[in-house]
Amino acid sequence: MLPAFEHARQLLKQLPGLGHRSAERLALHLLVERPERLAPLLDALREAAARLHRCPRCGNICESELCALCADTRRDARRLCVVEQIPDLLALERAGAHDGHYHVLHGKLSPMQGIGPAQLNLATLAQRLASGGVGELILALSNDIEGEATCHYIMDTCIAAHPGIAVTRIGFGIPSGSGLTYADPATLKNAISARRQYGAA
Repeated sequence: MLPAFEHARQLLKQLPGLGHRSAERLALHLLVERPERLAPLLDALREAAARLHRCPRCGNICESELCALCADTRRDARRLCVVEQIPDLLALERAGAHDGHYHVLHGKLSPMQGIGPAQLNLATLAQRLASGGVGELILALSNDIEGEATCHYIMDTCIAAHPGIAVTRIGFGIPSGSGLTYADPATLKNAISARRQYGAA
């Protein structure tokens, strides 16, 4: 195998959703089959890297001081939906399932993978709840062990000091072990509208 090609393939393989064959096909497409697409792609990635950053309030991707969703005064700031990743937020937005604000954790608790509270966007969540104005916290995390553990942690840390905040958990129509990113719009709308109180005895 050519060393330069193999190096490019290995780097592409590290990207989410790309296995050995997908990385190989992508590398061949950009380097051999359609090399004219490589330069515009590199330019776009450099520009995005220079201009984009995490929203300091919610963790969404943005170019300005705040993301467009946080800056939108028409949204219901009383309802705060917690998601694992930005693609989950985008999926809910495409489905029109939530008209409040969001908070992106950028992961979920997973001791096996070395992901603890310090690696998640939890400190900002605690600050948002402490600042007041949130009446309902919607936990839109994946329906698996790590997602449930993350929900419990949020209840035990962020919510314990704010008993007046209602906490709900989606789950209706989301299969066990799956997340939001690949769910269809109707399922996501059902999951939000059929949310249930979380943490009740």
